[in-house]
Amino acid sequence: MVTTASGDDVQLVTFKVGGQDFAFNILQVERILRYEAPAPLPKAPDFLEGVLQYQGAAVPLVDLRKRLNAAAPLREDTRTVILEFEGGKIGMIVDAVTEVLQVAAQAVTPPPGIVKGLAAEYIAGLVVQNGRTIIVLNANKLLNSKEKLALQAAS
Repeated sequence: MVTTASGDDVQLVTFKVGGQDFAFNILQVERILRYEAPAPLPKAPDFLEGVLQYQGAAVPLVDLRKRLNAAAPLREDTRTVILEFEGGKIGMIVDAVTEVLQVAAQAVTPPPGIVKGLAAEYIAGLVVQNGRTIIVLNANKLLNSKEKLALQAAS
């Protein structure tokens, strides 16, 4: 058996939204913050909670729970994940950040063909481990071009 070099490993920051396990590639994650209510934006799209002051700049805050049609109650472990996003930064509100997971790159499998359309676009892959299915999200694809324009217009 050939052992793969650690360069073939992927580190994932895993989190929960509506009871489901999701993850971002750690390379896209800049920081994880305790949830803080953002400044609301007038005429912002529904999933855009507002902007958060972060390192002297206003970062748009997207409620990933609303984005994924999950209930969005605020809890003690609600977190904001700051991501690198198209040369800037964006915050994603999640129910809880669970762990940093190291998996072999081959363990991240493409979504099944049945997952079509919008969902397939923002799913980078799936990791099945210890009976859990973790959906790896592609941060740059979570918003479609129309939503990105709305985000720019609002912020």
